[in-house]
Amino acid sequence: MALLLFQGQQLHYDSATMIMKLKAKIQALEEQMSSVTEKSSKYGQIAAEEVPKGLYCIGIRLTTEWFRNLSLQRKIKERMQMEAKLKDNSLNHFCVFSDNIVATSVVINSTSISSKNPDRVVFHIVTDEINYAAMTAWFGTNQFKGVTVEVQKFEDFKWLNASYVPVLKQLQDAETQSYYFSGHHDDEKTPIKFRNPKYLSMLNHLRFYIPEVFPALKKIVFLDDDVVVQKDLSALFSIDLNGNVNGAVETCMETFHRYHKYLNYSHPLIREHFDPDACGWAFGMNVFDLVEWRKRNVTSIYHYWQEKNVDRTLWKLGTLPPGLLTFYGLTEPLDPTWHVLGLGYTNVDPHLIEKGAVLHFNGNSKPWLKIGMEKYKPLWEKFVDYSHPLLQQCNFH
Repeated sequence: MALLLFQGQQLHYDSATMIMKLKAKIQALEEQMSSVTEKSSKYGQIAAEEVPKGLYCIGIRLTTEWFRNLSLQRKIKERMQMEAKLKDNSLNHFCVFSDNIVATSVVINSTSISSKNPDRVVFHIVTDEINYAAMTAWFGTNQFKGVTVEVQKFEDFKWLNASYVPVLKQLQDAETQSYYFSGHHDDEKTPIKFRNPKYLSMLNHLRFYIPEVFPALKKIVFLDDDVVVQKDLSALFSIDLNGNVNGAVETCMETFHRYHKYLNYSHPLIREHFDPDACGWAFGMNVFDLVEWRKRNVTSIYHYWQEKNVDRTLWKLGTLPPGLLTFYGLTEPLDPTWHVLGLGYTNVDPHLIEKGAVLHFNGNSKPWLKIGMEKYKPLWEKFVDYSHPLLQQCNFH
C-alpha cells in the first residue's frame, strides 16, 4: 500500500508538471497566432489599398493624352456646356465619387447595359484634381449606349473649405495628422484599418454634400465605385420615400449590423439619442430626396456629429457611422434585392446574387485587385472591355 501511494504521488507530480508545460505551450502558441493574425491584417490592409500597375498606367496615359490633345479638351468642354440633360429632373440622375477610372467605368457600363432607356440616364462623376484629366479623357472618348456622363473635380467647389467643412478643418489639426499619417503612435495598439487616411478623404465625405454639389437636382441615386448593376434601376426614381431623405437597404438581419456595432454606446451623447438595436443600413446604393434634404438641412446634422467626434470617441472609422447618425429617423427601408452586399469579403447566397439589382464588392477584396475573390470576379470583369487598346497597352487584367 505504501508503495502504491508513493507511486501515485509521483504520477500526480508528473501530471501536474505536464499540465503546466501544456499550458505554457498553449500560451506561446496563442501569442504566436496573435502576432501572425496582426501581421496578416496589416498586409491585407496594405494589399487592399494598393493601386495596380495597370490602373496606374491607364491614368498616366490618359492624363498625357488630355494635356497633349487641345482639340479633345475643347470638344469635351463645349459638349458639357451645351448638355441640357445635366439639370433635367425628368431624367434619371446617378452620382459616383471616385478616383478609380476602370471601376467607375464598370459602374456606368453595367448601368447602361442593364437600362431599358440608357438615353434617359445621366451620370455625374466627381473626382479629384489628380485624376480629373484622365477621367474626362476616358469618359469623353468612350460611349455608353447613349448615357450622358459629366465629370467634375471637387477642388472647383468654392464652398468646400475648412471654415464650412469639419473634415477639412480637422485635417489642419496636428494631432489628427499624426494619428492618420505618422505611422507610429498609440504604441501600435490601434489597428491599421482605423488609421487609414481614406477616411478623411473628401471623395468619401462628399456624399454628405450632394445637394450642394448638384443644386439643380431634386432626386439622385448614389452609387459606390465598387458596385455592378445588373437590373434596370429606373424604378428607384418612383419609389415613395414617405417623407424621408435616404432610401437604403437595411442590414440588420444579424445583430452585429445594428447601431451598437458601429457606435460607442459608453458615450452619453450616443446613449441618449440613439437606439442601440436600431437597424443599420448600407451606403453604396442610396436614393436621396434632395428636396427633403434641403428642407431638413441634413448636412448641418452631419456637421454637428462630425465636430463632436473630433477625438474619435463616438466612432472610430468610415462614413457609415456618421451616416447612421445623420440619417437617423430619415431613412426609408428598400427591398433587399435592390442592393446585395458582401462580395468583397464573404460568401453570398447565389440566389441573392441572381436577384440583386446592385451587387456591392464592399470589403478589402475588390475585384480589380489580386486579392479579389476569384468566384465573384467574373461578375465585375464582364463589364470591362479588355480588348480596348489602352487596357491592352497597360496590361490591365
